[in-house]
Amino acid sequence: MSDAAPWWSVLAAPALLVALALLAVAADGVLSARAAGRPFALSAVARPLLEVPRLLVAQPRRLPAPDMPLWRIGVVTVPVAAVLSVMVVPFGPFAVSGLSVGLVWFNAMEVLTWAGLWLAGWGPNAAFSLVGGYRYLAQGLAYELPLMFALMTPGIGAQSLRVGDIAAAQGGLWFAVWMPVAFAVHLWSVLAFGFTGPFAYPAGGDIAGGVFGETSGPERLLLSAGRWLWLAAGSAMAVPLFLGGGAGPWLPGWAWSLVKTVAVLALLVWARGRLPMIRADRYMEVAWVVLLPLSVLQALVPALVVL
Repeated sequence: MSDAAPWWSVLAAPALLVALALLAVAADGVLSARAAGRPFALSAVARPLLEVPRLLVAQPRRLPAPDMPLWRIGVVTVPVAAVLSVMVVPFGPFAVSGLSVGLVWFNAMEVLTWAGLWLAGWGPNAAFSLVGGYRYLAQGLAYELPLMFALMTPGIGAQSLRVGDIAAAQGGLWFAVWMPVAFAVHLWSVLAFGFTGPFAYPAGGDIAGGVFGETSGPERLLLSAGRWLWLAAGSAMAVPLFLGGGAGPWLPGWAWSLVKTVAVLALLVWARGRLPMIRADRYMEVAWVVLLPLSVLQALVPALVVL
């Protein structure tokens, strides 16, 4: 169980999440430059980050009859839910909140993103953005059940829903070793609820950017930030659930948590740029016919061990 964190961690946790997201953006810029055959240059790192001031001063797009309150609520919900999700993630022995139902909290914040992104698609009162919102809902129906079983599996193994207890229960053997299916499904689902890489279908080019199609200026910045924040949040949660949390030699616990989080984030950023986009209906077949049964069988393994 994690001890209560000092008051300043309420600010430190979001700041760390933003720093990890910026690191992921910079790494993605470098990988994109290398994939295009361009040599490494500082501009490859700086170019994505220079979009921030440009979007902050950009003029908002004028639309005929948008539902502005719902649109703005949806855009803000995506990054805010990502920040709130890490409040239960321990770095070393500390977490901002040691909720006894930390797993449920993380999953609830992730589901809240469904509502946010759907409202971001509905609010502009435009066809393509609405299609993008519905695509995300269809994608969510495909990945959510396997993800729920993947999150339950380490909870069953630790006999607790508190994230700190799950990290502590792993001892000398990480859950990723004997729960590989749950670990893989979790990482796969992080790309899905971050609607990026193979799961960028809600923002597809065939629908003019989908949920991004009508956003501009600060709204577009917030929505893009939500995508990267969720990628970082999912990476951070993978560490206490499957990689032993802050356990490791020589370094303090918080440092090991950070190192492992950066490693998982690097893997996801690499996969993001190399896997082809999957249509939601195709993925639904795979998720319900293959991933869901495998996730249920994986959850039975720690249940039998506990019994």
